[in-house]
Amino acid sequence: MNAINASDIARRGRWAVAAAFFINGFVTGSWATQIPLLLGRLGISEFILGMLILVFGLGALTAMPVSGYLMTKRGSRPVVVGFAWVVVFALLLVALAPNVWLAAITMFIFGGSIGAMDVAMNANAVAVEKKLGRAIMSSSHGFWSLGGFAGGAIGGILIQSFGYLAHAGFVTIAAAAMSAFALRHLVGEDKPVALEHRHFRLPRLPTIYLVGIMALFSMVPEGAVLDWGALYLQQELGADIATAGFAFAAFSGIMALMRFLGDGVRNRFGAVNTLRVSALLAAAGMFAAGLAPSPWVAIAAFAMCGLGVANMVPIAFSAAGNQPGVPSNIGMSVVTTMGYSGILVAPSAIGFVAERTGFAPIFVTLSGLLVVVSLMAGLARHADFKPMSQAAPAE
Repeated sequence: MNAINASDIARRGRWAVAAAFFINGFVTGSWATQIPLLLGRLGISEFILGMLILVFGLGALTAMPVSGYLMTKRGSRPVVVGFAWVVVFALLLVALAPNVWLAAITMFIFGGSIGAMDVAMNANAVAVEKKLGRAIMSSSHGFWSLGGFAGGAIGGILIQSFGYLAHAGFVTIAAAAMSAFALRHLVGEDKPVALEHRHFRLPRLPTIYLVGIMALFSMVPEGAVLDWGALYLQQELGADIATAGFAFAAFSGIMALMRFLGDGVRNRFGAVNTLRVSALLAAAGMFAAGLAPSPWVAIAAFAMCGLGVANMVPIAFSAAGNQPGVPSNIGMSVVTTMGYSGILVAPSAIGFVAERTGFAPIFVTLSGLLVVVSLMAGLARHADFKPMSQAAPAE
């Protein structure tokens, strides 16, 4: 009876952490559709918008190590829940900000809550893997992408029909309802997250930082599409706001689909081969997006890039959590922080450069980072999941 109960708890925990990924992605995707409106609403330039996006990123990078520290004390479950409820209201706070200074403060809070929740929910996914005895990391990230697709796809339509405040209110209500229903089923670790160390220490093993660079180069293109894809379609390809919202929606939607297939693909072909081919496919998509002659061609190219990027980040995170000689929570925190700087900090530099060059040459250049990841794919050899012998039965 106890084994049956443990299996049921693990299965509920698997869907609860999937909901956490979806909520985080949904709010992030919804934010992507609001970004172009800040230029006119606050009367700012692309450079200032880039600085605001940098503040968002700095908030996340500040909060990520805090999340790792809190997990060493409390475990991942309460950290996910606590920061999720900040995420629920964060977009509405940004939408209500009447000037650039209050927008900066609210975006720091927004970025901090998104980043801290992200680290904790990835750690919680590792805890679920151990209870189920099988990999769920790629499909968990699939739920994040599915949330991003949902937020991006409906965001532009809602904003165009009802305005940005009504859209932010809808996102808040929807995210709150999902959080209240699902997060109470999250599982906790059997022991504190920091099994080998009671205090957070940076590892000395250089390989973990190379994996972090691999994650960084995988996520810079994702950040570029998230923060600048819609503006690229509007300003350089002449799309309306509803069409522009499909830049990140197509990227996330295809990425979600591939991530749900990713665990099976990785089990069949291995992490190294999957990463190498995925990186080349993503590079081709990003290169094509930069050369696209029309909005819908660019959207299709972004979708192709999402197909490739889909399993790159989960593989890098799995490699981080399974590095020999590095505690899993510390490896995850280091690589997550390095990787997410690609989404959270690099786009501000992209905005600064784009003001002078346009976005098209930037997307072409970013394809080169993905080629580098393909060349580094051997670092992913520890990513293949080895199930525990006494884990709970699979669904």
